[in-house]
Amino acid sequence: MFVKSTLAAVAVLASLAGTVAVPAQAEAAKPAPVVVGQPLAQAHAHNDYEHDRPLNDALEHGFTSVEADVWLVDGELLVGHDLEDVQPGVTLESLYLDPLQDLVRGQGHSVYPNWDGSLQLLIDIKSDGESTYAAIEQELAEHRDIMSRYSHGATKTGPVTAVISGNRPLATMQAQEKRFSFYDGRSADLTSGKPSGLMPLVSDNWTKLFTWQGVGPMPEAERAKLRDYVAEAHSNGYRVRFWATPDAPGTAREAIWNELFDAGVDHINTDDLAALQQFLTARGA
Repeated sequence: MFVKSTLAAVAVLASLAGTVAVPAQAEAAKPAPVVVGQPLAQAHAHNDYEHDRPLNDALEHGFTSVEADVWLVDGELLVGHDLEDVQPGVTLESLYLDPLQDLVRGQGHSVYPNWDGSLQLLIDIKSDGESTYAAIEQELAEHRDIMSRYSHGATKTGPVTAVISGNRPLATMQAQEKRFSFYDGRSADLTSGKPSGLMPLVSDNWTKLFTWQGVGPMPEAERAKLRDYVAEAHSNGYRVRFWATPDAPGTAREAIWNELFDAGVDHINTDDLAALQQFLTARGA
């Protein structure tokens, strides 16, 4: 918000001075236009903000789910993996919410042209859960035109769906009659009976549930466990995601991705956008 107000003040001063010149730093701050790719339903950009062009790189590769870690610092929702990494002005709003709102307006009410899906914005709370969640809800409300929402037992799907991970204030979210965000569950929640209007996603650490790391054939018992897990989730209306799967280029990663794809895992986690795009396209996703 500070950056917006500063640029607005500069524009007013320029007008008063009788010039239409735009400051060089303002020109430099203009983002390059994003050319979106073909949407890939299973593509999830882990730690998306660490790419050269957060959000834009993911969209150009067709990703339909992106992840941002947030810290509440002096009233700002700053984006970064660790607290020492965050920078003033690099916020959830500036990196994600404002660009997505502009994109949806330009594309005609969808993140991707002629796409009827909803882009998942996975917001991983790193600071205090309650206060950070309250700030997130306030930001999402300011972008309500594009957000999915829950209201009095009904869910209305918008172009963007915010899901809260990390330090999730479950009791607060459960008690709300209205909210613009949803809860990211864990494997222990799989049979909890939580409604999908609260918890549309179940995520967990791959290494907590499976020993196979892509070397050699997947043990049949683990393959059956994976497929039963996904089937149980889907029967309850939940999508499935795993983190901490092997992500270094090579045969192990490809073997893991093939098993996840074949089992119907909804979001395949990666930092390697181009490789997952190539894999999913080759698999006919």
